[in-house]
Amino acid sequence: QVQLVESGGGLVQPGGSLRLSCAASGFTFKSYPMSWVRQAPGKGFEWVSGISGHGGYTNYGSSVQGRFTISRDNANSTVYLQMNSLKPDDTAVYYCGKGRGQYWSAILRDYDYRGQGTQVTVSS
Repeated sequence: QVQLVESGGGLVQPGGSLRLSCAASGFTFKSYPMSWVRQAPGKGFEWVSGISGHGGYTNYGSSVQGRFTISRDNANSTVYLQMNSLKPDDTAVYYCGKGRGQYWSAILRDYDYRGQGTQVTVSS
């Protein structure tokens, strides 16, 4: 059974940093791309970032490009999102997703989001 458990969220001041983690289990982690999306209050899901199974391909949404970095540790079945220079507009629930197939994609709908998410609040 596929499980994705996000952690690392919290309250941070504008300009601060957070590192999100997503622990995965129930599938061959290294074979699948992984992604992060977010949902702000009253809004739809927004693509944040994706990374291929081997980590060689990454993609970022325009609103986070240059501030966020995605990475993965295939030995420990974990994907990370390092978030720097955080802004109030980054406030959202962040979810990690597993690729529906073993192909690289930077499209939100090509991923399956099963976790509970982790809340990130950026406020002074």
